Amino acid sequence: MASKMVSSPMYTFRGTMDSQVVNHFCLNVMCFLAVSCHKLSLPRCACLRSVRVLPSLRPPGSKARGLTLVRATSQVDTSAVPSSKETVPDTEISITKTSFGTIGLTVGTALLSYGFGAYFTILPGSEWSAIMLTYGFPLAVIGFALKYAELKPVACVTYKDAFLLRESQATDILKQVRSDVTRYRYGDEQHLEEALKRIFRYGQGGGISRRYAPRLQNIREEVRGEGRYTLTLVFEAKNLKLSDFEDRQAKFQSFFGPGVIAEIAAGEKADFYEVRLISSDLATTST
Repeated sequence: MASKMVSSPMYTFRGTMDSQVVNHFCLNVMCFLAVSCHKLSLPRCACLRSVRVLPSLRPPGSKARGLTLVRATSQVDTSAVPSSKETVPDTEISITKTSFGTIGLTVGTALLSYGFGAYFTILPGSEWSAIMLTYGFPLAVIGFALKYAELKPVACVTYKDAFLLRESQATDILKQVRSDVTRYRYGDEQHLEEALKRIFRYGQGGGISRRYAPRLQNIREEVRGEGRYTLTLVFEAKNLKLSDFEDRQAKFQSFFGPGVIAEIAAGEKADFYEVRLISSDLATTST
């Protein structure tokens, strides 16, 4: 074994070295760096900036050996880190976002219960029992009927950049669609029923069966393309394919137009499909 000195920009080793000692040292250094990366939540191999083999200083005629050094760095590759989008909560107060069925059923049941209790003198206020029963019964019946025919609103995710562009870029039709699907409706089987009926032609030639009709699950307000406001409709259709939506792209664009470009894409989940209604007129203003 030969005595030697090996230098690098960060490390200097002096003494008698053989291959086992060098390999053991390098293994410890790499393990230390790997543990440090794990604790700092750095991307894999972010700290392994460069690896090179330095020739050892040896006398003439001796067997060549090498030393592997690992240079550490604090730089992190952030290109793979997805940028988060800030969402805006829905703080709009509207009576249409209140369930009349729940109100009628709750108030009517309460009046009926107390009215019966007061009538049989179980509860005080027997002189008011007739009035409670008179109004409680129809309220409970109306509330039950509304609850039965109730169609709940779908969830709406609004990103901040789209919220700021809604008033200036969203067409009146896009605003109306958003308002219709985010409120309680009564008597409709599903949201956008009339639109889907015309686009998919239920029970007609070239159309689909009504039982295969897609159902709106949620909507998103986002920005796509060159800073354009987009209302994305997310449908679930277990018996349809992406091609069934793509074949009707022109119909979606025509029905929700003018001033709208329709794009079709597969959803994030199986059997989910997205219809993206992109505002094509940046100068659109609300009336």
